[in-house]
Amino acid sequence: MAAKFEIVDDRLHVTIEGVDRVLSLRTHIDVPLSHVRGARVDPEAAHEIFRSVKVAGARIPGVVTAGSFYGTGGDGWTFVDVHDPTRVVVVDLDHEHYRSLILQVDDPPGAVAVITSALQRVGGADGSGTNPG
Repeated sequence: MAAKFEIVDDRLHVTIEGVDRVLSLRTHIDVPLSHVRGARVDPEAAHEIFRSVKVAGARIPGVVTAGSFYGTGGDGWTFVDVHDPTRVVVVDLDHEHYRSLILQVDDPPGAVAVITSALQRVGGADGSGTNPG
C-alpha cells in the first residue's frame, strides 16, 4: 500500500495507510516545508535499508519494509514505508528526528514535482534538490 501525502499550510503531511500503520508503528508524519531539503525518485534507496538496523517496524524481504531504521546510507534515522521499490520517493529532511523518508507512492515523478513546486513556492528548494540555508 502506498503512503499518501499532501501539502497543507506549508507543511508536508504523510499518511501511512492500511496494515502499514501497524507494521510501521506510525499513522502519519508532519514536517514543515522549511525542513524539507528536497525529494527525488530513488528505487535503490529501498535496498539500502538492508544495511541499517531496524529499531521499530517490520522488514520482510520482497514483501514490505516499514518503520524506523537507524544508519541507512549514513548515520541517522530514516522512516520507511515500501512494498514496491520501483515506486520509491526519498524526502531529505533537516532539523527533524528522521533525516529522510523513504516512501512508496502511486506516482513517484508526480510526487517529486509536487514537493519541489511547494518548496519553490515557500522559498525552499532552488531546483537542485537542496534547501539553501
